[in-house]
Amino acid sequence: MEKNNQSEKIQDNKKILNKDFIEIEFTGRIKDGEIFDSNIQEDLEKLYSNHNSEVKSKSFVFCIGEDMFLKAIDDFLIGKEIGKKYEIELNPEKAFGKRNPSLIKIIPMRLFKQQQTPPQPGMMFNFDNQIGKVISVSGGRVITDFNNPLAGKIVIYNLNVKRKVTDINEKIKSLMNFFFRKEFDYKISEKKLVIEAEKPFVKFIELFKDKFKDVLGLELEVKEKEEVKKKEEKENDKSEAKSLKDNKTNKENEKH
Repeated sequence: MEKNNQSEKIQDNKKILNKDFIEIEFTGRIKDGEIFDSNIQEDLEKLYSNHNSEVKSKSFVFCIGEDMFLKAIDDFLIGKEIGKKYEIELNPEKAFGKRNPSLIKIIPMRLFKQQQTPPQPGMMFNFDNQIGKVISVSGGRVITDFNNPLAGKIVIYNLNVKRKVTDINEKIKSLMNFFFRKEFDYKISEKKLVIEAEKPFVKFIELFKDKFKDVLGLELEVKEKEEVKKKEEKENDKSEAKSLKDNKTNKENEKH
């Protein structure tokens, strides 16, 4: 009976549960078409074959159920086993959405001229924080598509579930890279995660207190990085000293 319980626990540990952190290798491709995303070196080289710069694959660790990957993939992986490979086909509704005709817009040519960027069909650009693709250029009008390039397409993901991540440091770095696109210095003290960050990031990181508490069970505290504070204080002291020196010089000149 005891052996059966141990066997069940081992089997359960191999299964993926909601809020588990896992590491996967993946490749996404359009059905009957090209690769559009991957963290596998061989597939990355195919994806960026026309680029001169070197590309390197990176491990991908994420938390199930926290919108760090497509929701349909999260849902698919729950209950699946660690160490196995899977393939999933997603319709547009469960992938990158259907194409929305209202997102095809006419952009005045003068906006491109202001940026000194002559529009060409096929070029991508950022307009008010939206990525658009130029479809055609005619006179003073530039027809642009702001749909996701993968909208309306059936996509296929090949997934290799490598392992469950149990190390708290890996989990923290995974969340930092996802939410902040960078890693900050930090320390863990009992049930508290203390992140040290440069002043411009402090308020932004604090917005994620509830998320870190929910996912990691740690209270988040954000401190301004001491090195930066000391540097700023030093610069202020220098500035004040210079100001006092200039004032003294001016007064002496006035006496003469």
